[in-house]
Amino acid sequence: MSVETTDLRPGYEISRVIKGGWQLAGDHGPVDRTEAVRDMEAFLDAGITTFDCADIYIGVEEMIGDFIGDIRQRRGASTADKVRVHTKLVPDLGLLDNIKASDVEAIVDRSLKRLQLDQLHLVQFFWWDLSLGDPQVGLEALKDCQAKGKIAHLGVTNWDVAETQPFLDAGYELVSTQVQYSLLDRRPQNGLTDWAKANDLKLLCYGTLAGGFLTERWLGEPDPGFAFENRSLVKYRLIIDEFGPWERFQELLRTLKAIGDKHGVSLSSVASRWVLDQPQVGAAIVGARYAHHLPKTLEVFDVALDAEDTAAIQAILDMAPGPQGSIFALERDRNGRHGRIMKYNLNTRPDDKVLGGG
Repeated sequence: MSVETTDLRPGYEISRVIKGGWQLAGDHGPVDRTEAVRDMEAFLDAGITTFDCADIYIGVEEMIGDFIGDIRQRRGASTADKVRVHTKLVPDLGLLDNIKASDVEAIVDRSLKRLQLDQLHLVQFFWWDLSLGDPQVGLEALKDCQAKGKIAHLGVTNWDVAETQPFLDAGYELVSTQVQYSLLDRRPQNGLTDWAKANDLKLLCYGTLAGGFLTERWLGEPDPGFAFENRSLVKYRLIIDEFGPWERFQELLRTLKAIGDKHGVSLSSVASRWVLDQPQVGAAIVGARYAHHLPKTLEVFDVALDAEDTAAIQAILDMAPGPQGSIFALERDRNGRHGRIMKYNLNTRPDDKVLGGG
């Protein structure tokens, strides 16, 4: 087994499985910080060199920075330099009307300090509401930071073609777009994939395991409703509702389990492999917190889906269209049930409440 890699640009290689960071932030269940930081080394040594985080994932940039600093001290700069960090820059909703370029650069400088890096490998930009303020201020500031050597590459996240094309037209070079993409949510197939290929952008895909729903843990389980302790499970339980009734979801799990048994891997590895096999997908982001998750995470590189497998999966997908519309359209509606679980001001208010949550 060898970990697959891909180049986002010549000379910038990443692993095709990215270790996700959202699960290490607040509101996602208990995290043993010391163990999580220590175990990042096992992922690096296994070939998963790329780590995903964000300025709004509370405490996660610092955790990855502590890991990089420790590796640099114990094993030298050459080993630490193998790490690739993809962070995000997400100005708070409450700041969009008045944000300045200096504010954006200050966020970049803070991420550099937190991550203990001289240059951010990839910054993925997002603007909660394009009708507020001037998002070009943000991208122009990031481009200036790139010219100063503070950022190597730029990408965007949670935008579809309509949101991203104007920035390409304005001359910004983007290397990637990070979007939700899974067997349950195939919205990238509604035009984004073809557009990304035409414009030389790779898709970096989160939610590939739907917060853990696409695992053996939920096979054969009754519908739990929405009584969960963390927002991640609520978010993806809503996606299952869009996919189809709970029994249709169970049918998908049974199909994935049969395919996994055939190849000697877990159903989650089949789910991740399906995403990696989709056109223009650069990598799948998997929220494995600790080293004991590593063997199952690596299984995805041991399985090759054949025509029989893909036909069996497609038969289920044909009966369950999943979320419709453009990327992040459901989540962008702050009055809808997908949007109401978001926290929009985590930079200025780390204790930000979900809308309607008090």
